[in-house]
Amino acid sequence: MFAVATESPIMCTSALGAGVLTVTMNETIISGVPLATIMDVIPEVNIPSMGECTSLGNPETASQTAAASGVLTPGACVPVPAGPWECANETVLANEMPLLDNLGMVTCSFGGEIKIVESLCVTVQIP
Repeated sequence: MFAVATESPIMCTSALGAGVLTVTMNETIISGVPLATIMDVIPEVNIPSMGECTSLGNPETASQTAAASGVLTPGACVPVPAGPWECANETVLANEMPLLDNLGMVTCSFGGEIKIVESLCVTVQIP
């Protein structure tokens, strides 16, 4: 598996920009790099704003679109993860939490899917 390292680029399917994942939930460091767990989902701490949001599930986008007579008008991206990251392999643990792998995804409550774009990965052997 490929474990995701801090500062890995992330993107939301509803955002017009991108961001980087910041690891705070784990003290596991391999080759000098902190590794992410499925619990690194705190808005504006682990997952930053990614510019503007095109999802009508975002109240600001919906309001601005209504004010523009139905013309989609993106609002500010405010990540609202609907739970922990989902990943392909949750058997590799660090401090009793599954490491986030390069196939990780978390749903935003406003309608997008946040994914790892280009993983700054560390290869982890699965026993």
